[in-house]
Amino acid sequence: MFADDLLPTYDVSDAVGVVVDAGPAATWEALMLVDLVDLGRHKPLVGVLGAMRMLPELASTLLRGELPPALPRQLRLRDTTDAPASEGGLTLLGECPGEALALGLVGKFWRPVIEYAAVDRDHFADFDEPGWAKTVYELSVRGIDDGHTLLTGLMRTATTDEHARRWFRRYWTLGVGSGAHVLVGGLLEHTREAAEQRA
Repeated sequence: MFADDLLPTYDVSDAVGVVVDAGPAATWEALMLVDLVDLGRHKPLVGVLGAMRMLPELASTLLRGELPPALPRQLRLRDTTDAPASEGGLTLLGECPGEALALGLVGKFWRPVIEYAAVDRDHFADFDEPGWAKTVYELSVRGIDDGHTLLTGLMRTATTDEHARRWFRRYWTLGVGSGAHVLVGGLLEHTREAAEQRA
């Protein structure tokens, strides 16, 4: 797993998995084609959780007298790497096409308006500036037998010092952990449904 190389030591880790009634190639294709905007429409709880996380930043933008950016009409996993890391864009940390994809983010996630660090792929594993948390999202497919695939999502976070660790634990314990689990679970279920429709 990419996560084992990138974050061998971590504060929290959570994994979600679903069995897909389709082969690995069809499952991978469905995962790469999932529209995250559409996902929020079809899975109301996922949409609500995503919107709640955006509210503090939206309020901050409006209080500065600025208009919020327009929401994209479509957002696929690869599109999440288009925005700069310093603005919350995910970083592509590794990929085995057709098998696994790892995305990363460095931030102070416990703040009402998250502060992000511009950390690229080559410096992610070694980044240790105090006061931050590093998160890896790893998505993978693995054939079980003819026509069945295990689709998994792993979320792993490591903090860079004790101060960040205390803040992150509070943040995670106050429901963010279960919310992250629901979000990734929603992504996997949506992918499963799409892959099985195509099979």
